[in-house]
Amino acid sequence: MTQERHMQIGEVAERTGLSLRTIRHYEDVGLIVPSARSKGGFRLYTEADVGRLMVIRRMKPLDFSLEEMRDLLEITDRLGTRDDPPAPPERERLRARLDAYRKVADARCETLRARLAMAEDFAATLRDRTDADARPRAASGSIPSEGPSTETPARD
Repeated sequence: MTQERHMQIGEVAERTGLSLRTIRHYEDVGLIVPSARSKGGFRLYTEADVGRLMVIRRMKPLDFSLEEMRDLLEITDRLGTRDDPPAPPERERLRARLDAYRKVADARCETLRARLAMAEDFAATLRDRTDADARPRAASGSIPSEGPSTETPARD
C-alpha cells in the first residue's frame, strides 16, 4: 500500500489559483477538510483535496452559494463513496438532485455566454470608434507625436 503524498497549503494555493485566505475560509465553512495535519499543526492536503478545491473554484463564477456548494459536494461525496454506497432509491434521488444542479449550471453558463457576447460587442464598438476618431486626426497631422518633445520652447 502506497502512502499518499501530502501538500502544504501554499502548494495547494499555487496549484488551484486560490489564495491561502480563501482555502482557509472554505475550511471554516466546511467545504474542505485538510486530509491531515503535520506534527507542527500545518494543514496537509492530498490530490483529492486539490480536486475538491478545483470543483469549488469552478462553481464560484456560476454564483453558487456556499450552501449550494456544500449540498452539491455532499451529493457527489455520497454518490462516490465505496465504503457505504447508497441504496438504489437513495442513489436515484441523489442523481436527480445532481441533474438539477447540472441544469442550473448549464443555464448559468448560457447567461454568461450571452453577457460575454454583449461585452465583446461593446468592446468592438469602442475599438471602432477609437479607430474612426484616430483616422481623421492622423490625416490632418494633428496627432501629437509619442514621447517627450525635443523642441525647445520659445522664449519671449
